[in-house]
Amino acid sequence: MSYTTKKLDKSQIELKITVEPKDYQKHLEKTAIRISERVAIKGFRAGKAPYKTIKKEVGEMKILQEALEQIVQDSFFQAVKQEKLETIGMPKINIEKVAPDNDVIYTAVVALLPKVKLPDLSKIKVKKEIKAVDDKQVDETIDAVRGMHAVEVIKTGKAVGTDKMVIDMDMFLDKVPVEGGQAKDHQVYLSEKHYIPGFNEQVEGLSKDEEKEFSLEFPKEHFQKHLAGKKIDFKVKVKEVFERQLPEISDDLAKKLGQKSMAELRELIKGNLVQEAENRAEQKLEIEILENLIDQSSFEDIPEVLIDAERQKMFYELKADLERQGIPIEDYLNNVKKTQEEMYEGFKEQAVKRAKASLVSRQISIENKIEVDEKELNEEIKVMEAMYVDNQEYLDRLKKPEVRDTISLTLQNRKVMVWLKEQVSDKK
Repeated sequence: MSYTTKKLDKSQIELKITVEPKDYQKHLEKTAIRISERVAIKGFRAGKAPYKTIKKEVGEMKILQEALEQIVQDSFFQAVKQEKLETIGMPKINIEKVAPDNDVIYTAVVALLPKVKLPDLSKIKVKKEIKAVDDKQVDETIDAVRGMHAVEVIKTGKAVGTDKMVIDMDMFLDKVPVEGGQAKDHQVYLSEKHYIPGFNEQVEGLSKDEEKEFSLEFPKEHFQKHLAGKKIDFKVKVKEVFERQLPEISDDLAKKLGQKSMAELRELIKGNLVQEAENRAEQKLEIEILENLIDQSSFEDIPEVLIDAERQKMFYELKADLERQGIPIEDYLNNVKKTQEEMYEGFKEQAVKRAKASLVSRQISIENKIEVDEKELNEEIKVMEAMYVDNQEYLDRLKKPEVRDTISLTLQNRKVMVWLKEQVSDKK
């Protein structure tokens, strides 16, 4: 076997590989045996005919064509190994010549992991800032808890304060009904922020059977892109108003929630809020560290296969998130007026950033010998098995090599981030 290499743009390489008959003869013989197991060869039991007899019976070209995939796989792997190439994705194969007793010649174009040059980490400092938790936040949380235990009683007067309203709602854009903008029995809690700023203020004060028309501007960052930033006309009719009778702030309420006293409940809530603030600060710190590293690192061209892999992940993450909310992906795509292909294209910028983050993490792990051993991997898998002990399909997936590799990579990324925080966090 011999080959030549040619560097292409976007971190790709072309290998032109020539495999001589003497090098692929072993594949022909193995393939001939497989053929003889399913094709009757007169005078021989299945799989027992000699190579020459099989060749005469079915033709050498048929054997070569069936063996071609294995010939290509084997020779491609050898060339990649000899060149010490770090490839990603499947190669694009183009067969240039294939004939009995002749060289098999083909080209393989494959993407390479792009090289990354990391910045001087000593020059990067990121500060972790944790927002303080005050009594006002504790009070707001207690009010929210009270709201969850409220008793709702139909009232005849106007909707005010902490009342709940049940309304029918229609939305219009330029006097045309908005697709999916009709809602029957839509519940509005006046004490909670509505997803459309100003909506609660418009309906507050209405009574049962009253109607009202008004206009509001949708938030610019609204997930329904065809409505984001647009002025929408609303027509609402109140079907019912409920007075929400909140439980008193007392030790009895605390006991219903498993605490001995209101003081203990406040302490528990404050502890949870402090932990949430810590988690948010930690997430913000990690994002800032990665953004600094990406901005200050230099990258070879990122191959499309790597970007496409990230876009695929982003799409399935979005789909899973929507399914948890009971929203089919098809409905979401209809609402935002996009096809799946358009959605993929919109993911490109973020996908490039995610690919760079993965490359940076990988490079740091290589340069600093940050690895995950078999013991760590098995311990993590045991934890996951315990969480899904009743899900046999999930347990079976955990045994697959590619799934174990993914879990190992996740653990490695975690260890890299812990190491990074030690290096670049401004502990002052």
